[in-house]
Amino acid sequence: MKLRACTALATILTLAIAPATVAAQQAGPAEAQTSVAEEVAAAPEFEIEFEKFTLENGLEVILQVDRSDPIVAFSTVVHVGSNRERPGRTGFAHFFEHMAFNDSENVPRGWNRKAIPDWGGSRNGGTWSDGTIYYEVVPKDAVDKILWIDSDRLGYMINTVTEAALEREKQVVKNEKRERVDNQPYGYTQEVIRKALYPEGHPYSWTVIGQLPDLQAATLDDLKEFYTEYYGAGNATLAIVGDIDIEEMKQKVQRWFGEIRRGPDVEPLTPMPVSLEETKSFWFEDNFATLPELRLTFPTVASYDEDEQSLNVLARLIAGTKNSPLYREIVEEQALAPDVSAYNNSMELAGEFVFRVRAKSGTDLDAVKTALDTALTDFEENGVNELDLQRIKAEQETILYNELSTVLGKANQLATDNEFAGDPANSIRTAELLRAVTAEDVMRVYETYIKDKPSIITSFVPQGETALALEGAEQAEVWIEDVRSDVASEEVSQGEEADYEKTPSQYDRSEPPFGEVPLIEMPEVWQASLGEGAELFGIENDELPLVTFDIVFDAGSWLDPQDKVGTANLVAEMLNEGTATKTPAELEQAIGLLGSGVSISAGATSVTISATSLARNFEETLALIEEMISSPRWDAEDFEREKSAALTTIRDRQANPQYIAAGAFAQLIYGANHPQGRFSIGTEESVSAIELDDLKSYFDQMLASDVRMHIAGDVWQARAEAAFAGVADLLSNEDIARPEYQVAEQDDEGKVYFIDVPGSKQSVLNIGKLIVPTTDPDYKPIDFANEKLGGGISGDLAQVLRIEKGYTYGAYSYLSDGTEPQTFRIGTSVRANATGASLDVIREMLQDYGPSFDNDAVELTRQKVVKANTRAFESLNAKLGILHEISEYDRPVDFVEQEQQALLSMPLEEYQRVISEYLAEPQMTWVIVGDGETQLEPVAEFAGGDVNVLDIHGQPVEQAAADE
Repeated sequence: MKLRACTALATILTLAIAPATVAAQQAGPAEAQTSVAEEVAAAPEFEIEFEKFTLENGLEVILQVDRSDPIVAFSTVVHVGSNRERPGRTGFAHFFEHMAFNDSENVPRGWNRKAIPDWGGSRNGGTWSDGTIYYEVVPKDAVDKILWIDSDRLGYMINTVTEAALEREKQVVKNEKRERVDNQPYGYTQEVIRKALYPEGHPYSWTVIGQLPDLQAATLDDLKEFYTEYYGAGNATLAIVGDIDIEEMKQKVQRWFGEIRRGPDVEPLTPMPVSLEETKSFWFEDNFATLPELRLTFPTVASYDEDEQSLNVLARLIAGTKNSPLYREIVEEQALAPDVSAYNNSMELAGEFVFRVRAKSGTDLDAVKTALDTALTDFEENGVNELDLQRIKAEQETILYNELSTVLGKANQLATDNEFAGDPANSIRTAELLRAVTAEDVMRVYETYIKDKPSIITSFVPQGETALALEGAEQAEVWIEDVRSDVASEEVSQGEEADYEKTPSQYDRSEPPFGEVPLIEMPEVWQASLGEGAELFGIENDELPLVTFDIVFDAGSWLDPQDKVGTANLVAEMLNEGTATKTPAELEQAIGLLGSGVSISAGATSVTISATSLARNFEETLALIEEMISSPRWDAEDFEREKSAALTTIRDRQANPQYIAAGAFAQLIYGANHPQGRFSIGTEESVSAIELDDLKSYFDQMLASDVRMHIAGDVWQARAEAAFAGVADLLSNEDIARPEYQVAEQDDEGKVYFIDVPGSKQSVLNIGKLIVPTTDPDYKPIDFANEKLGGGISGDLAQVLRIEKGYTYGAYSYLSDGTEPQTFRIGTSVRANATGASLDVIREMLQDYGPSFDNDAVELTRQKVVKANTRAFESLNAKLGILHEISEYDRPVDFVEQEQQALLSMPLEEYQRVISEYLAEPQMTWVIVGDGETQLEPVAEFAGGDVNVLDIHGQPVEQAAADE
């Protein structure tokens, strides 16, 4: 069977190519442009061939060959989500997903989480309202090992579960909820909406992650019952995509999965749409929010309903563009918010259409609601903009290709589509349905589901600002966990292994050996000079008719005036605000009609214009970027709006513990005036001081800086050089003096800092120190030495803090990168009452890391890094990352292979040297953000009484406050 994207898209491809060719012919020498058009038109059709079969036990299997890289992806979708839970056991499907990653009968304890990354692979899982997915990508030599692990997880895990393992995983899942929901601004919004929108007992009346008391109440019998009912082979799909042989893989799948029990027939759930008799409005005082937020949620249709795609288009038309009525009214006309959004979420049983507006600080949400109603009236009167409708359809083609651009993307899509739509090729069908949507369809679903219809309205407001909530709203009820200071009552561990009899099998189910080691080859890299200070780097790849590219100006906030930090960020935002001949909406529309995407961002050292386009529309996309650079609009009203948006974002971050910790850490390491010691967006004071002329002055400097351009995809070198030449011509020959910044004196080593965010359910820990630039010879050895400590879920930090202790959802360590001195950092969020214990564990691990690092650790690091390189070049973005390394750090084109050889020859003594020199515990700076009332005391005890208390901006507060 063939999933033929090009056949399905033939009509729109023809329509898109014709005007693009005309534009290309008008852009330069006729002969050259005609040649390009002919070669583009002659490109082969894009298709995906797959084979589907079903085992006797009911497991549906999809195989697809992709030999572009020596890797293989596995995706197992089980048709069970939170919609199969019962009241009092909410969050159970997600909790079971966690438990399934622990033990199984034939796989050693912890192997599922630790071994796969050590083999050079990546793995994870996810649960949503309707289903659960487990997935991996590994080098092809580990294929048999994944078949062994995945089959054991699906068929042979339940006998191994113990009470101790159950209790340990409860803490991990509770930590995930605290990190992602309880400790986040607006984290409880979905809970309030679902409880109000769906009647009691409806499978969507609770959130996927559930409630902490329900998780705590889960028993071993609950787990076994859930497994028995839903985790049979007949309720799942397995997709395997990559460098495989179809016939050989069929035999292996039969061997490993054929004996798994079928399980009881799981009766399909039919759609259970809901309706509202009246609008219900709720307000909630959010501990972590600094801005008021309004959401309106309307009940709609279940997945695969004939109206689903029309509702998806409606969301984009009504709030998803600068030409949309909500954006024009709320953002441009009334300046109530920096942005608006809308989306339709159709699930297996019901659907939701949501409007969301996060307003500016101090904005009354009644004014936002009035503006939203005005915008909807405008939409009713003026209807659908046909060009915007065409744009959405053009963008869909690029979105489709991107979804299928990696082996994991294909595996997940094929498996999910098969399990829920009964058709692995459903993504193509969905794209066809979306492209068939008419303006009449859009207006019909608007009138059916939105116009004058009741909704659930939520007003989430900052602490002490309840007056901003919608008038007449009712206070929402949310269960909130108390923060406690003790930890002893929740100490958990994996415990003893279960005592059980293995399930009989006709096969040897012990660990299979590795296959043949895959050969790793870097893609061919080409480079060209387009003038002084303008270099172009590329990788040609024709797997998909896509191209991704960027233009990097060596500027960034490095060039910001000290009293006007945030200038570069505003320049990046203003470049999106139209050109001399196009309004912001017209520019956005022109890009979208090509099926392209363009974004501009500013960091500490660069301003980057990034783009993705269909290969046939590459020149037209780049021509629009040239227009953006050559003739910025510099409109005063747009500037004030973007400036206000930046101030709103800064304000929004001020109660987010993650941002607070990151900002304080950077400031302590680099100093407040260093570009890497501050956020590029600036502060409220610095952004308020910026004027439009400052942006114009900065832009002139930006055009005079060096430029690095990178491209990966279905475009050859000569074509790329011709297209980028126009960008190079826009650059200035003027020399600019780059400011010199000195890193702050490192007097923070060994010091402990605490920042109080009252009510935090977790403490955010940032621990680290200054190291060397990425260009330093010691950088890669440090990176290699860190891999075992904190490189992913298999690292020591995660294995101890999450797997053994249950203190956190994740703990990692990593190196930043850049030409200036960089940082080594450990990052984690631990449950509040485990703050002191976690700090003790991390200190002990750092102290023991060098002395305990042995030859086994050396071999583990070599295997992990070398095999992970098989995945290093797969996606276009990954290829672009390789080009960035070459251009920014002056690497040779085969630098990955050279680094790999350096790794293989790096002796134990070298690991121990860099650990001692760069990762020594006494040199670390410790930053803790958490609930001061309960956690300042254990932090002070950890610090030997010498803790430095900072405010949320990283500034010292009176020591007396800490003593209290």
